[in-house]
Amino acid sequence: MLRDITLGQYYPADSVVHRLDPRVKLMAALIYIVSLFTFRGPAGFLLATVFLIGVIWLCKVPFSYMVRGLKAIVILMLITALFNLFLTPGEHVLVSFWKFTITLEGAKNAGFMLVRLIYLIVGTSVMTLTTTPNQLTDGLEKSLMPLSKIRVPVHAIAMMMSIALRFIPILIEETDIIMKAQMARGADFENGNLIRRAKNMVPLLVPLFVSAFRRADDLAMAMEARCYVGGEGRTKMKPLRYVRRDYLAYLTLGLYMGGIIGLRVFAR
Repeated sequence: MLRDITLGQYYPADSVVHRLDPRVKLMAALIYIVSLFTFRGPAGFLLATVFLIGVIWLCKVPFSYMVRGLKAIVILMLITALFNLFLTPGEHVLVSFWKFTITLEGAKNAGFMLVRLIYLIVGTSVMTLTTTPNQLTDGLEKSLMPLSKIRVPVHAIAMMMSIALRFIPILIEETDIIMKAQMARGADFENGNLIRRAKNMVPLLVPLFVSAFRRADDLAMAMEARCYVGGEGRTKMKPLRYVRRDYLAYLTLGLYMGGIIGLRVFAR
């Protein structure tokens, strides 16, 4: 299960999406997330599906590797779908038992929400799998730079994001090592029901938190020893500059969002 978490991991490849400016990919992820909760009806889902398939094909990341991140949130997706299924009122009742009622509207909402969550995870995975943490940090800092005029610590926010993304694979590997060490001493993390398995995971938290705090302290000391000072005056080894493919990507995003808005307006 731990190996199925792809958030924060980078998949190296030579593709158009990999070579895009990180600001373009951040904007594309934001627009795609907004669009998933904007459109209504099957036409919007079809447009979002075509757009996502096209991006996945261009990024040259294996689809099987990309959907590995879905395994880690299967329970969350099922809970969300069940809440929409049983708690959505409607006029067309399909099944009624005990205190639960399943309506046609609830079934549609559950299906739409499940598809939205899947598209959301896969869409954001495209950004993280095709962009290194350093590129994401530079892109986020450059995009938020206008906020520095009102004294928003843009560089600090971007640095925290970069550190968080870098720590995700490290903590996953650390958790895997701790689990194997405890399994060698007789711990059982695979058998039993869901509640029992959750209780068995509790002993992992203490050594994991100790390791995380130790790594954070070491990182802070290393940055202080090198007299690190962020913010104004720092230069970039690889400054971000837009090229022709970035403007074409922005044009494509504009057409996609225009199509989504058009479908929402005319679908009423």
